[in-house]
Amino acid sequence: MGVIRDTRAYRRLKVDERRHQLLERATTLFTTHGYDELSMAKIAREAGVSKPLLYHYFPTKRQLFEAVLARAAEQHLQRIDLDPDQPAGQQLADSLDAYLAWIEEHGETYEKLMRSAGIPEVRELIDRVRDETARRILEGLAPGATAPAKVRSAVRGWLWFMDGVCLDWVHERDLSRDEVHELLLGTLFGALTAAGFDPAPLTRA
Repeated sequence: MGVIRDTRAYRRLKVDERRHQLLERATTLFTTHGYDELSMAKIAREAGVSKPLLYHYFPTKRQLFEAVLARAAEQHLQRIDLDPDQPAGQQLADSLDAYLAWIEEHGETYEKLMRSAGIPEVRELIDRVRDETARRILEGLAPGATAPAKVRSAVRGWLWFMDGVCLDWVHERDLSRDEVHELLLGTLFGALTAAGFDPAPLTRA
């Protein structure tokens, strides 16, 4: 019986590895070519697998695309998930820096993702990440309480503004990461001040 369990565990590992490999390759292809430019046949060919094997793991291109986006969202949220024992200002500054570091390294991927926001699955991914990021910021601003409506609106609006700044940064390439970081924190503090919230605690990292 021990041998049977080991064999099953080994098979499961191989299945997980194959699925991971396919997702890795599909992620590269979707960010390079875009959703509409790819067929399952092309994805299978580029991944070096047969179409039947690709369909075994992902029955449709939409399901493969959704898996790629879900994985990207989880990776992003893990990237900005920092030590909750750190001061709120430090968490915010570090999370923003981690986000900008990823964009700096994957500018083309980020730009194509944002330009593809008309695709429902991409729109859902962006909304999910924005909502979760807003929730974390608001919890840091008002621990154990509900943030005032103006503050909530300011934070959510700032996240939209942040995407605009990051797209400009990727496209123009005439600002350093530190300059973008400073600009974004400054505009968040300004928005919070306009909303009647004192951002002083966040300025102390």
